[in-house]
This record gives sequence, structure tokens and C-alpha cells, in this order.
Amino acid sequence: MNKRPEILAPAGSPEALTAAVRCGADAVYLGAGNFNARQNAHNFTTAALREAVAYCHSRDVKVYLTLNTLPTNEELSKLPQYIQDAAEAGVDAFIVADLGVLEACKQFAPEIDVHMSTQTGITNWAAARAAYNMGAKRVVLAREMSLQDIATLRDKTPPELEIEAFVHGAMCMSISGRCLLSNYMAGRDANRGQCAQPCR
Repeated sequence: MNKRPEILAPAGSPEALTAAVRCGADAVYLGAGNFNARQNAHNFTTAALREAVAYCHSRDVKVYLTLNTLPTNEELSKLPQYIQDAAEAGVDAFIVADLGVLEACKQFAPEIDVHMSTQTGITNWAAARAAYNMGAKRVVLAREMSLQDIATLRDKTPPELEIEAFVHGAMCMSISGRCLLSNYMAGRDANRGQCAQPCR
């Protein structure tokens, strides 16, 4: 049985969040602090995150928090409190790319769903199934997958696993955000939301 796809929109600022909700988004994704690949957006403070979640939930809109950077050893000590603060704010899911972050989410906020980011680079059904077995509720597929690739993946994964695909926006032509061109040419880290987009 087919159901209507969820429309998920980026919310890089309170104004963008309000616009997405007013225009009919079922869910929004946003960043807060330093653990997201949306550094050029106006990321939410902890207090603003609480307000955003309250605003969205009062309108039956879900809020997904991007935790999709690949943290360094030095950053990991700040992760547990960050996860707990976000859980207390009421986010509906974490979008993660790193296996250590996935494990931390399951440890410090086990009641919050985890979605594997497109930054994870899931390009096949085996990787999607492995993510599900590790506790992911949803996989955001690599942007270079064809419709046939997605259909094959759907056929070979548990029906409970949700599948998300980008349909509009910046579509990395390299390997789902893991491109090094921007780092090499401009000293700007694509995985930190600073891509200079030299491929374009």
C-alpha cells in the first residue's frame, strides 16, 4: 500500500522554518551548534530550538536535527550534552552520518529516532539494511542513486525502514558531500557546510 511521501524542507533560520511550515512541509530539518553540515545557515541556539520545536509540533510538523558532521576526537566530549539538550527540546529525529554519533544518540537519547544522512553514502541495499540493524529508522540515500537503484534497495530492505531521497536542491555531483575539491581548491570543508561548489 502506497502512502503519501513526507515533504521535508530545510529550515536554515527561524524565518525559513516559518515559511516551510506555512507552505505545507510535513517536517523540517535544521542545525544547532557545531555538529551539523549547515554552517552557512543561521543555526538555532538551544532556546531557539525549543521554540522551533514547539511551533512545529503545534502545527503537526516534525523537526529533525542535523548531527551530520564527522566529529574529531576533540569534539566528542561535547556530544553527549548536545544530544541530551536536543532530546529535551523535543526533536523528532537526529540526522547522523558518523557511526560513533549514531551510537551516542542511541546511548544518550534512545527514545529519539535516528536517520542516516546522505553524508553516510548509502548506495546499496546492504548498507541500508546494516544501518537499520544498527538502529536507524530511516536512510537518506546517496544523491547519485537512480530510481532503479532505489527500487532495488526498497525490495531488499525491511519494510519498516524508511527511505528518503533528495528531489530538489544542491545535488553534489561527486560522492554525496564527501568531495575534496572544495578543500583542495578553496580551503573550505564541504563536510562542514562550507563547500565552495567548484564542481559547478
